[in-house]
Amino acid sequence: MLNKLEALKVFCTTAETMQFRETANRLAVSPPVITRIIAELEQHLGEPLFQRNTRQIRLTDFGEQFLPQAQQLLEESERLFTPAKHRHLDEMGGLVRVTVPELPEQEAILAELLAGLKPYPNLIIDWRVDTVRLNVVEAQIDIGIRIGNLADSRLIARRVGAVSEKIVASPSLLAQTGVPHDLEQLQKQFPLSAALDANSGRFWAWYLNQDLQFTPRKPRFIGSNMYNNLQAARCGIAFAHLLDWVCDPYIANGELEEVLAQIPKIRWPVYLYRPQRTVTPTRVKVVFDMLLEILQKYFK
Repeated sequence: MLNKLEALKVFCTTAETMQFRETANRLAVSPPVITRIIAELEQHLGEPLFQRNTRQIRLTDFGEQFLPQAQQLLEESERLFTPAKHRHLDEMGGLVRVTVPELPEQEAILAELLAGLKPYPNLIIDWRVDTVRLNVVEAQIDIGIRIGNLADSRLIARRVGAVSEKIVASPSLLAQTGVPHDLEQLQKQFPLSAALDANSGRFWAWYLNQDLQFTPRKPRFIGSNMYNNLQAARCGIAFAHLLDWVCDPYIANGELEEVLAQIPKIRWPVYLYRPQRTVTPTRVKVVFDMLLEILQKYFK
């Protein structure tokens, strides 16, 4: 006999993961059990919920219509049968996956977040520092931080601050090369560093503003991230184009100097975001709000 609540839980989890194996891992059962329950639910409803092939599954039109109803019923049933004193703790159990770029004070930000989440022992944080821009749906990202404009209307986003970039070099390198008069001279006559874009395999452009940008053609140094290029600048190897939060401490202590500061620089917004879902788990909302509060302190 079909356990309808169990079947709805399996269906809703599968609709989130789009993988029977991942659903089985989350629910601590074997993949054949997931396959059987979905098949029984489809037979009971008289409609297919998923389209399957050898590479992927996706919801049918009926499955998409059925999903929000199933999520609402499942949520209400779980709330109904949970004792009041345990409801919040139960809602705070499970996995929250967070993806971030390399951030200033990242260890302090993470430490403050984890300290704030100590009252929830069943909450699991999957914290990923990524240089590749992930597909939010495919990578099953719950929360993310992004530098730059957000074009995806399916994301709920909160602006936490803004950053700009500066062209910097060490005093020792400037003593050897002199100071460039303009951007054209910098491109043609001075040693430059380049950061590799892991998304495209090409170098990131030095984007100063809408009218001024270029990509280093023959860089003296190539790094996989901004902190590699920071070291190249500090060691006097090359001029670097760095976010202000990366280079400002070294400008302040004299290890680096900004050049061509008179050129207007674009300000890039920094967003905390989460996917817009029919039902967002309480644990995701709590972590999102807590991280938003923490980030706003650091990006003042």
